[in-house]
Amino acid sequence: MDLKALLQRFDGRSRLLLHSLHSGAAGASNAQTVFNKQRRSDPDFTLNPFLETLCQQEPCVHEDALVLKPLVCLFSEGFKRNLLCFLHLLHPGLPKDHVLHLLQCLTQDDVENQWTCVLIKQLQRDIEGTRKGTLLTSDGTGKLKSLCERFRNTNAKGKWAYCFEDLETEDKETNMPVLSQKKRKSDNMDHDGDAQEDHQSKRVKTDFCPSEEEERLTEEEEPKIRTSQLQQSAASVSQARSDVLGSSTNLPDHMKAAVPVIKELLDTESAWDESSVSALKVFHECDPNEVEVLCSMLCLSEASEQSLPQFCSCLLELSPDLSHSTASAVITHLLLPKILSLAEPASRCLVTAVMSLCTRYPRPTCQALIEPVLRKGQTESAQAEVLCRLVVDCLEPHHRLLVFRTILGVSWDEGVLSVIHALLDSELELSEEDFSLFTDQLCSQSPHFSKSMKFAKMLLSVLTKYQSHVNPACHHTLSSCLSFNETFLKKSLQAALKRISL
Repeated sequence: MDLKALLQRFDGRSRLLLHSLHSGAAGASNAQTVFNKQRRSDPDFTLNPFLETLCQQEPCVHEDALVLKPLVCLFSEGFKRNLLCFLHLLHPGLPKDHVLHLLQCLTQDDVENQWTCVLIKQLQRDIEGTRKGTLLTSDGTGKLKSLCERFRNTNAKGKWAYCFEDLETEDKETNMPVLSQKKRKSDNMDHDGDAQEDHQSKRVKTDFCPSEEEERLTEEEEPKIRTSQLQQSAASVSQARSDVLGSSTNLPDHMKAAVPVIKELLDTESAWDESSVSALKVFHECDPNEVEVLCSMLCLSEASEQSLPQFCSCLLELSPDLSHSTASAVITHLLLPKILSLAEPASRCLVTAVMSLCTRYPRPTCQALIEPVLRKGQTESAQAEVLCRLVVDCLEPHHRLLVFRTILGVSWDEGVLSVIHALLDSELELSEEDFSLFTDQLCSQSPHFSKSMKFAKMLLSVLTKYQSHVNPACHHTLSSCLSFNETFLKKSLQAALKRISL
């Protein structure tokens, strides 16, 4: 049955979703955009009719016999994958029985595509809240076990080519062209291991054949191994630093002469005076490349937090101020690694240093510190706390707006919600376009935060403090957001939305 005939089984709005799900790799994202627009125009719109139609039995010919199959099984594999990804994005706000019924229909068909099979299992896991079973197919499980046994084989000499040798032979027999290319590449690897390895070669040669005694590590052996690993890691870092600092020969002599002076002050945590400020004037004379080299030579990322307030205080005494690029480089080397590694609340010294530089250099701080933290994903509560302090206490309204627009383009988590709430409480001066983009993002994120109190409180802040920004289109969007909410604040949110006069 062709696509046109299949489309006749669906209503008009469902056809729009079907067309978007057929739009290649971006099908799931396109379908979500279409669905959000449909919910905006009609907050009561649901996917129930769409899902029910996909589960309807349809006669078709299979192996010269007339059989009944669910309608969803008649679509292409690409459509099925996009549909599953689309449902994965929205399933928290969809009826579980409808989605599970659709997954059951999909499994009635012979699912040959392993990726589709995994998506079905993963979505079923998410809906049922269980982690039983495995996402691997029986064939994949067998190959993985075989591979593990090869790594344990004491007769192997640690050659990766040997470990994959038989697997590639099997794949060659099944005429898999992609893996056959890997086979041809592996044929060129050195099997006997006797030849001298070229210094520029990127081949990995390692012995990976522990005996049973080696696997049973005693408590005394484990610390030794960890220590050895740390030493190897330190050696790698040292080598990398040497490579970076190799370009220090290009620095003028007076710049290199300032390095030990500044470094000693950082290391000893002694009192800084006017001579210390004079030493820092070298930053005024550096071009962007020289600043990077200088920051690396000073090991700013490793400076103790106790030394930060004095160092930043001396930087602030420089006249004129540092250029944008120089300030960004210093913030990147000095503060960003410390903020990214925060697992506990930041120390007073670190907070003081960050806030002092942010007050003087707000735009470099936004671009070199706040934006990288937000874009890395999984914002920890300690990191979010520092960002909230900067937003509330250090940034001017136009810089807060810069952070707000950055947030519209990153993935959201509980930490990011805290930053958004702090921005909203600062009473942002949002344009109509900014607010419209924000409500669109709220609509797309609301299924993922249906039980989040932070998200609910953020919505309440929007509905109470930004009423004047709500036009009819945004009103529909916000109404759609509230339909996903499952917290005890839902009635308060609905009441606040009703009080907004259009």
